[in-house]
Amino acid sequence: MNTISCKVHSITPLTDTVFQIYLAPDHLVEFAAGQYLNFVMSEDDKRPFSIASSPGNELIELQIGAYAADSWAMQVIDRIKESETVQIEIPAGKAQLRQDSDRPIILLAGGTGFSYIKSILGDLVNRNVSQPVLVYWGLRDPKACYQLEETQALVAQLKQGQFFPVVEQADANWTGRVGKVHEPLMKDIISLEPYDIYMAGRFDMVGFLRNEFINKGALTEHMYADAFAFI
Repeated sequence: MNTISCKVHSITPLTDTVFQIYLAPDHLVEFAAGQYLNFVMSEDDKRPFSIASSPGNELIELQIGAYAADSWAMQVIDRIKESETVQIEIPAGKAQLRQDSDRPIILLAGGTGFSYIKSILGDLVNRNVSQPVLVYWGLRDPKACYQLEETQALVAQLKQGQFFPVVEQADANWTGRVGKVHEPLMKDIISLEPYDIYMAGRFDMVGFLRNEFINKGALTEHMYADAFAFI
């Protein structure tokens, strides 16, 4: 990995607990869609975050969920707020988009795991792919949702794209799917055998879904998640 100095371009709250950060690296960096970076707090403290932007963008986008005042993630947010420049290590991860595959694609994320699939989705649009792309994004409730319209517009640029936001707790105004993020998918698709599946979210969620998807026909060699290196 390369250590890169970045200017803090902007930091914007997307919800009460999710922050969008744009970093301007001192030169254009190379990474594959779906990889992550390490945010350097110190030489002995480097914290991984998925890259939300797609390869070739001048700015690097992060989407960081931060809850408690002194949490692991909020410490990074505070560092970014107080700094003009920060250090990152890039690229990292082996769950990047397989560009040589023409299999239909499922992109699935829980919460800010969306960063991971957003990078891949943007790259698929940029490369004008023709295979089906199904995007499932699970969130706690409608108040936790952000960038739904932007994501729908991005998916609409694909030849065969579909977007399914899913909330666990709906209100009277919610018109999307309801349940755990994988539950609509399991109803929508008879067999997962033909698909390349890219997943991001809590490690326990990804581990559970790997087993569920295998039972639904998914092939282990065609499922990708950085969590697999740790579970």
